[in-house]
Amino acid sequence: MTGVASSTARIAAAFAAALAVTLVPAGTAHAATAYCESLTEAANPDWMGGLPDDTSLAALSIPGTHDTLSLHGGDITQTQEDHGDSAETLTAQLDAGVRAIDIRVRKVDNQFTIHHGTFYQNANFADVLAKADAFLAAHPGETILMRLKAECTGDIGSCTDENSDQDTATILDRYADEDPHGGRLQNPASDGMPTLGDARGKIVLGSLQEAQGGLVDGYGLSQFTNDNWGDYVQDEYQVPTIGDIDDKWNHVRDHWDETNSADSGEMFWNFTSGSSLGANPKTVSCGTGGTRGVNDYALEHLAGNDVPRTGVVLMDFPGGDLIDEVISRNS
Repeated sequence: MTGVASSTARIAAAFAAALAVTLVPAGTAHAATAYCESLTEAANPDWMGGLPDDTSLAALSIPGTHDTLSLHGGDITQTQEDHGDSAETLTAQLDAGVRAIDIRVRKVDNQFTIHHGTFYQNANFADVLAKADAFLAAHPGETILMRLKAECTGDIGSCTDENSDQDTATILDRYADEDPHGGRLQNPASDGMPTLGDARGKIVLGSLQEAQGGLVDGYGLSQFTNDNWGDYVQDEYQVPTIGDIDDKWNHVRDHWDETNSADSGEMFWNFTSGSSLGANPKTVSCGTGGTRGVNDYALEHLAGNDVPRTGVVLMDFPGGDLIDEVISRNS
């Protein structure tokens, strides 16, 4: 499976690279800061271990990554610091304290490869399971919350599934049953919101989604439905220009206000990420020139305001201090 790529994908890659050169704003190089591209400055491999078993996962403040393993394809595609292929980057994130991951898969020969649009990310779902298994074996008090989404719509700019006649759920079930590291997968389905005690040592499936975003019935947290997804999940990912970064930040801040006015037994997901051809993921997260990025606003807001619960925060290029600030809410 490694190195799967079609001629169509290679053409799309060249086209996207050209767009990255011509359309993404200049001056997007970023030095590591407390809020951006300093993942390994955080070291929180066991932060869940001391929390009570009866704590609801919904009550936690959980740092996460959006498009967790998107490292390749250029500025318009990369969303995370590159700490190695074959899901080595996931290990670095987990060691830093990330506990929510966003995995995007292409179906090839009825298996999952990791993709962002047309770009293969030099990793497969089996790599994700192996790295998660190794981490949880070493840190049994922890849990990993996973969003799994089919990536390929077949449209221009997306990928196309290849030689696969099984649906996403069937393939996932086979990984759970047959992969040597799949035994840690937990589908809460109709069981209600897990407690931390229920979830320790497990990869908890938060949601399973098809390529157009629809939730697959019978998979993931029962709280989420296709009718209420937007009530609990903020994912305003369209940021047309760098001048719209402030609007994206407003969505993040408002969703934190909603999270803290709601029942602590309800889980909220807040994506700080956003992009477009006019504002790539790193620019939206880290800023450029005199424009602040969402991560900068988020760190300042958390450090200076009473935000008792962040819910699940899915970030691009998170900095070490930002990860630490989210985790600190749990104490």
